[in-house]
Amino acid sequence: MKLLMKFGGTSVADAQCIGEVVDILAKHHKAGDELAVVVSAQRGVTDQLIEVATALPTAKDNSAIAPLIQSLSKRHITTLEGAAPDHVAEVGAAMEENLIRLENILNAIYNLRELTPRSKDYIISFGERLLAPILSAAIKQRGIPSSVMDGCEAGILTTPQHGESTSLPESDERIKRRIGPLLGKEIPVIMGFMGCTREGILTTLGRSGSDYSASIVGAGIDADEIWIWTDVDGIMTCDPRVINDARVMPSLSYLEVMELSYFGAKVMHPRSIEPAMRKGILVRVKNTFNPSHAGTVIVRTGKRDHRVVKALTYIEKVAAINICGAQMIGRPGVAKAIFSILADNEVNVMMISQGSSEANISLIVDETHVSAAVKALSELAKEGVVRQVSHNHDVCAVAVVGAGMAGAPGTGGRIFTALGKAGVNVMMISQGSSEANISFVVSQSDGPRAVRVLHDEFRLSEASDE
Repeated sequence: MKLLMKFGGTSVADAQCIGEVVDILAKHHKAGDELAVVVSAQRGVTDQLIEVATALPTAKDNSAIAPLIQSLSKRHITTLEGAAPDHVAEVGAAMEENLIRLENILNAIYNLRELTPRSKDYIISFGERLLAPILSAAIKQRGIPSSVMDGCEAGILTTPQHGESTSLPESDERIKRRIGPLLGKEIPVIMGFMGCTREGILTTLGRSGSDYSASIVGAGIDADEIWIWTDVDGIMTCDPRVINDARVMPSLSYLEVMELSYFGAKVMHPRSIEPAMRKGILVRVKNTFNPSHAGTVIVRTGKRDHRVVKALTYIEKVAAINICGAQMIGRPGVAKAIFSILADNEVNVMMISQGSSEANISLIVDETHVSAAVKALSELAKEGVVRQVSHNHDVCAVAVVGAGMAGAPGTGGRIFTALGKAGVNVMMISQGSSEANISFVVSQSDGPRAVRVLHDEFRLSEASDE
C-alpha cells in the first residue's frame, strides 16, 4: 500500500515521541508499504519564532535573538542525541548552519526595522528545517534508508501570497517526478507547512499548513491513503474540553470535515482535505500514542447512522459586527462595498446573516480582525453607504454539522427548540446551501450550555450504528 503519513508537532515533541513515530514507520516499512512522511515543527517552536520576529522591528535592542537561538539549539540537539545518536555529528553540523542563517535574518530584521511577509515566511520555516533532518536520521538509525527535503524540493508549487499560499495544479506532476522514484527504496521526510512560487521564492501555507502539505503530497504521489497522526484518537463529536463525554467519530465525509475544520475543529486544516478529495483518497486521523485505535476515516460519502447531526464545534474568540441603515434598502452594491473593503483590509468573514428588509447585515469575524473591520466599515459610514457600525465581543459561535441534515425535515426545529427550552438566546443564524451546517451565535456565557444541550439532544455521546 502507498501511504503518506503526516506527524504533527506533539508527535515529534522529543526523542521519545520520535521513537514512537519511527516504530510506526518501521512496522509499515517491514510490511512492504511504500511510505512518504510530512512532518511539522516541534510543538511551540513556530510560536517562538513568530513572537521574536514580530517584536524585533520595534524592539529597543536585539537581546531576544540569542536566547531564542540557544533555546532552539539545546532543544533540537537534545532530541537528536536521544533519537539518532549515530548521526549527531552530521545532522548537528547542518543544524548549526540553519541556526546561523536564522540568527542572521533575525538581526537583519532588527537592523532594518522591518519584517516583510516574505522574510516572515522564511523565518517561520525554520521549525520544520530543524526537525525534519532529526526524524530522517532517526529512521536511518533503525537501518531504513531515508532522505529529507523541504516543500519546494518535494515539488509543492504555490501562489505568491506569503503566509497563506495555495498549491498550484502543476504540483502534482512535480511531486510525482521527485518523490515517486524514492518510494519503496527509502522513506522521504518532507518539511511540512511550506512550498515555493514558480520563481523559487519560499512561501508558507498558513498555520497548521502541514496537514495541507500532507494532502498535496499525498495527491501528488497518488497515495492509497493519507494518515494524519496527532495526539488524539480521531475527530471528535465536540471539543472534549467543552464536552467531557465527547467521542471519536469512526467515519466522516469530506464535506463534513471541511465544515468542521472551517468552524474551528483543531484536528484538520480547513483546506487540507481538498487535494485528497480531488483524487478521492481516503484519509485517516490517528493517535501517534495509541496507534492501535482505528481513528477516524474520511471518505467521499460518509456512512449514514441514525443521527442527522454528527458533530458540533464551539468557537470562542470571535466578535459580531452589525451594519445597519435604511439607506441600504434596495440599494445595489452595498454588499459588494462591504465585502470588498473587508477583503482589502484582510478581514476574513466567518459567518453572514442579512435581514429580509436589507437594513441590517451581521457578520462574525475572528476577534483579532475586529479593529481592522470596524475601521474599514466606518469609512463606508462616512460615505453614506451605511448608517451605523457596531460590534460585540461577548459572543461565541456554534456550528452544527452533519451531511444527514440535507433534506432532513425538522432538524432546525429540533436545534432551536432544544436551545429555547434551555433558555439559550440565539442572536444570529446562518446556513449554507449544502445544508451540512447550521451555525448560530449566542452570548459567551451561553456557549458551553448550548453545546451541551445539543450534544445531548442528538445523542452524540452514544455509539452510532455505522
